[in-house]
Amino acid sequence: MNKKLLLCCALFSVVTWSQTPKLYPATDSWNFICENYALTGTAGIQIAKTEKGGIIKIFIETTNPTYIISGMLYLFLKDNTIITCVDRAWRETDGKTITSYYLFSAVEISKLKNTEIESIHFNIKGKPTGFTSQIGNFTAVNKKQFFSTAFDKTRKTYDTATEIRSLYKN
Repeated sequence: MNKKLLLCCALFSVVTWSQTPKLYPATDSWNFICENYALTGTAGIQIAKTEKGGIIKIFIETTNPTYIISGMLYLFLKDNTIITCVDRAWRETDGKTITSYYLFSAVEISKLKNTEIESIHFNIKGKPTGFTSQIGNFTAVNKKQFFSTAFDKTRKTYDTATEIRSLYKN
């Protein structure tokens, strides 16, 4: 449960014109279910608070670290609205985990404080080779588990709005 989001030097220098990395306060990482991604079945999501809005970090394990999460990122919210994030090519690779960062404006953060994220649509791009993980379009759904029963009364989704609201109280 990493509560800080570390941005690499290159990303931070683009955002704030500094040459040193910075830790931003962040939510816990959420493992959204990604049923059509056969390798792991989940995508990691984390929101960080910045001076002018926020950052979403999306990360996923892959068999080929040359793959990238690229293109537009779409957040579908519970109130049937969509937040579209533009790809600014802010990426990093750590072993077999690929990560991309997208910016939120203050208005978009305000929306996320009051409405839960229902799902996130993203793209993995790269050159496929034999026996590698998938590339293409994927949707990560705000669910904690693949399966549950009607008798299980625990919360089955992440309370993203409450966590983001709590992050921005400070």
